[in-house]
Amino acid sequence: MELLQQVRVIDPSQGIDRPKDVLIVDRKIQEIGDRISEYPERTQLISGQNLILGTGLVDLYSHSAEPGNETRESLSDLISAAAAGGFTQVGILPDTTPPIDNKEVLNALQHQSLTMQSQQPLPQLHFWGAASTSNIPKQMNQLGEFQAEAIGFYDRYNLGNLNSFRQLLEYVRPWQKTIAVALDRNELTGNGVVREGAASIRYGMSGNPDFSESAAIAAVLEIVAQIPTPIHIMRVSTARGVELIADAKKRNIPVTASTTWMHLLWDADAVGSYNPNLRLEPPLGNKADREALITGIKEETIDAIAIDHQAFTYEEKTVPFGLAPPGVIGLEIALPLLWQQLVITQKLTALELWKALSSNPCRCWQRSPLAISPKQNTQLILFDPNKTWIANQNNLKSSAANTPYYNQQITGKVIKSIIDRL
Repeated sequence: MELLQQVRVIDPSQGIDRPKDVLIVDRKIQEIGDRISEYPERTQLISGQNLILGTGLVDLYSHSAEPGNETRESLSDLISAAAAGGFTQVGILPDTTPPIDNKEVLNALQHQSLTMQSQQPLPQLHFWGAASTSNIPKQMNQLGEFQAEAIGFYDRYNLGNLNSFRQLLEYVRPWQKTIAVALDRNELTGNGVVREGAASIRYGMSGNPDFSESAAIAAVLEIVAQIPTPIHIMRVSTARGVELIADAKKRNIPVTASTTWMHLLWDADAVGSYNPNLRLEPPLGNKADREALITGIKEETIDAIAIDHQAFTYEEKTVPFGLAPPGVIGLEIALPLLWQQLVITQKLTALELWKALSSNPCRCWQRSPLAISPKQNTQLILFDPNKTWIANQNNLKSSAANTPYYNQQITGKVIKSIIDRL
């Protein structure tokens, strides 16, 4: 039994951000109030001064290296990293080897994760199903066989295969499952590895124009306007992309959208370091793009912040910038860095950040948001925004190190996850 006294409670589902006393018994919230004066004997009293008790964080999509590339990171490591970073639920993309494109693979991964959760309270994994094969031309998978188990369906599209996208919308519409759409690589991106603009010229690297994203987003939204199946546009990285999504929402098109945490903290000027851990897809936007994304989060045009965690080995990433595989890890460090760079600087309020990392991702999955209430299953995290630590192999749960923050001091750390039953 624990009584957190005057801890800062953040619950975006109820619009709460204020000090409270919270009594927790057997990982369940027994009572919450302004002051709790009566409590069972042997209750451990914990001062909540300078601590935050928030709803568990929810990551819409990340990549599992297992099965197929366990040398990068095991599924167990990924779950441990999520727990350390405050994520109580994580969406896993189907780009494993073999891909999550049938009931057998999906059930095997679910069984593996549930076995780990049965041994101790750990984050829950949700699995996106692969909508189609990777063959050319695309062929739709047998989605009906595993649609009940999948959190939604995922696919990548370019301007040349949007007819396949149309067919998917029509097929999935009766289920009202969310379709996650990746549009970060198409005919207009060329060989670009950074955002086209002053930075690409200055640093002598091939540029990826911002209209490669906006053209694809515009085309997809026009199709969804006619076939209103819920979609989620992933990895929005441009100011124009934010504008197009805002317009679509005004037209009541069933669309949600996310950007990644890295696109909120960095912009194209940073690639002058040629750090391969800044090689992302889509590439980091220009300064105006980053500012538009932050505004998009504030106004909820961009619903969620995704971590898009992707592990690579040291050998894979230690290559010239343009040859590095795109992707970084982030489950363990995203919250403190976003807090320091967006909340402390007053670019976002604490509630706005927490909403984009917790309640809104649930809504993108068409699920009820997490809440701090005695009447609901507990998914809470205790966050110390002032605790400092070094992001290195001694402190990170992930076996991967592909992050520009490796060996750097981080301010802010999740010190406990309180998970009742997921």
